[in-house]
Amino acid sequence: MASTHDHPGEQAAQDPIKLISIRDTPLSVDEVLHAVGDDAAGGTALFVGTVRNHDGGADVDELGYSCHPSAEDEMRRIAEKVAAEYPVRALAAVHRVGDLRVGDLAVVVGVSCPHRGEAFEACRKLIDDLKHEVPIWKHQRFSDGTEEWVGAC
Repeated sequence: MASTHDHPGEQAAQDPIKLISIRDTPLSVDEVLHAVGDDAAGGTALFVGTVRNHDGGADVDELGYSCHPSAEDEMRRIAEKVAAEYPVRALAAVHRVGDLRVGDLAVVVGVSCPHRGEAFEACRKLIDDLKHEVPIWKHQRFSDGTEEWVGAC
């Protein structure tokens, strides 16, 4: 008798990376959710990073993201690594560059897997590694007139 893990839907997809992009236009949660839709996935996890109105005790008015030309390639490398470590059916990641206001979407990532636990873990790994490894920089402008640069997402 075959185990449930022998079903093709329990395995990672052949090419699970559906969308990797860095954009200077507003991001869409629906686009990422649609990109990671998969009939063999029992769990889909999304992370949506938004511009918040404070950081380190200071009020943030707005911020800008900029990136190195290799940033999208680095996003793909990280996505491939996550897809190799988890039974990912579909994966998507988009990041915004340019000037953003409080409440704007800065990053949206999504992962679908056969089960919810795997989807949560893979999504967490994806956003954490993107934050730490992709050459994207944040330039925050505070209400008191000061500003600061923060490296990697």
